[in-house]
Amino acid sequence: MRNLCLFILFCNISLVLGQKKGELILISDGFSFTEGPAKDSRGDIYFTDQPNNRIWKYSKEGELTLFLEPAGRSNGLFFDTEGFIIACADQDNELWRVSTKTKQREILVAGYQGKKLNGPNDVWVSNQGVIYLTDPYYQRSYWTRTNSEIPAAIYRLSNGVLQKLDDEFGRPNGIVGSEDGKLLYVADIGDNKTYVYDIKNDGTIGNKRLFCERGSDGMTIDKQGNLYLTGDGVFIYNAQGKQIKHISVPADWTANVCFGGESSEYLFITASDKVFKIYPDWF
Repeated sequence: MRNLCLFILFCNISLVLGQKKGELILISDGFSFTEGPAKDSRGDIYFTDQPNNRIWKYSKEGELTLFLEPAGRSNGLFFDTEGFIIACADQDNELWRVSTKTKQREILVAGYQGKKLNGPNDVWVSNQGVIYLTDPYYQRSYWTRTNSEIPAAIYRLSNGVLQKLDDEFGRPNGIVGSEDGKLLYVADIGDNKTYVYDIKNDGTIGNKRLFCERGSDGMTIDKQGNLYLTGDGVFIYNAQGKQIKHISVPADWTANVCFGGESSEYLFITASDKVFKIYPDWF
């Protein structure tokens, strides 16, 4: 009897820990357009509803709460090494640093060489605290401007200095770095391609090469080095640039992804008016 009880307990714990592996779980809907999920050190996820000018929080306990409104029409988010949110504040073409404790924000970038940025879109922060961002031009209904002042490009922000790294794109969008900080992936959604660079010791990049013939909106990477691209669902590529899985998502557009939870045990997906999660069964 004791062994039977232990077996049942083990089965129940396994079911909870690995619940619905490989099955897409709807967390919530009713948003306008969700974007920019980012995980903090606790395992909570923050994401944006850009048209409604809000940042939401989904806790590791499964509680969904409004974090910030207005939110500068924020798009992509990422946490820096000190636990602040780095936000692509699209309303005024700025990059913000936001405290999760006080909700106060600091403008990190307001332009480049005296000109407005196109509209920071996605962002990644290395373990050394270097910020990398994409700056494509998407005309917004809330802007008075109607054209770009500078080419679409990717940038590096280090020690308060913004440096343009590459502007040879159709429209750069998703960006993420490898866990060891040696590789930087950038999606050119305008040319339907994703590139990879080597990150040098000084934080600059080089050796640009094609990773795969697919563009992406947002993206993330897992501990195994697999890259997750978005658009018509989620496309998973191994480190060699070969597609190994496609996750179908019931939404008009899948915008972005990140891993969430205390041990990054699930994939969080922002898709049009909805947000989902899925417990991986592919590794």
